[in-house]
Amino acid sequence: MALLEKWHKIAYSETADKNELQKFWGRYFDIEKGIYAELLKNPDEVVSGTVKELAEKYDVDIMAMTGFLDGINDSLKEANPIEEMEEDTVVKLPIDKELLYKNMVAAGADWLYGLEEWNAIFDEEKQKELYKEQKSSTTIVKDAKVYPNDPCPCGSGKKYKKCCGKNK
Repeated sequence: MALLEKWHKIAYSETADKNELQKFWGRYFDIEKGIYAELLKNPDEVVSGTVKELAEKYDVDIMAMTGFLDGINDSLKEANPIEEMEEDTVVKLPIDKELLYKNMVAAGADWLYGLEEWNAIFDEEKQKELYKEQKSSTTIVKDAKVYPNDPCPCGSGKKYKKCCGKNK
């Protein structure tokens, strides 16, 4: 069984005790925060190695590293083959800094996008800009309703009811 599949069985278990699962995620988020803090100290360095080597480098177990690699994969310039990943699979972490920040915002992970290491990467204004971009990208804007006596949106100059709003 591939590592990612094992990770999903543990992390998203339907049968696990809810309190135990909550504790599991609390521990994982602390681990994740520590790894990101280390990576963001030198964000342009492309960290690479086998899954096992990275787990040893960051002093975490294989499953925690698997979860981390699953989480960061969408924020990389080049994704890793996480679906079939095993302990000896070589992975690289070429971080897209802006995308990573936005993905942290999208996940609601304030403990990650609020890391002080970001201050050396982006100034406060840039962080606010990225935050706002991410938040507005998920905002649904509905078109204004067109009423029968409004000008037709097609630009004809006629009332909507006499133009595109006619029952045909």
